[in-house]
Amino acid sequence: MPKITFVDAEGTSRDVETKNGTSVMEAAVQNMIPGIDADCGGACACATCHVYVAAEWMSKLKAKDDMEDSMLDFAEEVQDNSRLSCQLLMSDELDGITVTTPAAQ
Repeated sequence: MPKITFVDAEGTSRDVETKNGTSVMEAAVQNMIPGIDADCGGACACATCHVYVAAEWMSKLKAKDDMEDSMLDFAEEVQDNSRLSCQLLMSDELDGITVTTPAAQ
């Protein structure tokens, strides 16, 4: 099973294993990762699952669609590597991905 490393704003790291096809947001919620609120439950209708993806993983992700890009307008402190974790589906190619949760959602 692929692994995700979640790093919080203070630098605390938590590793989670999940099944292929599970979103990074779902894995965070299932494992009670702090900093992922997921208010809309993964419908890409809010920005409370905002994460920063480590630079070395950005090229392995599918491109943001218009909906995700629009929802990121509601997130705080958006950066070039900002993504909504509900839109990131785990696969063997993403095994080991590192995401950082922002200080506030």
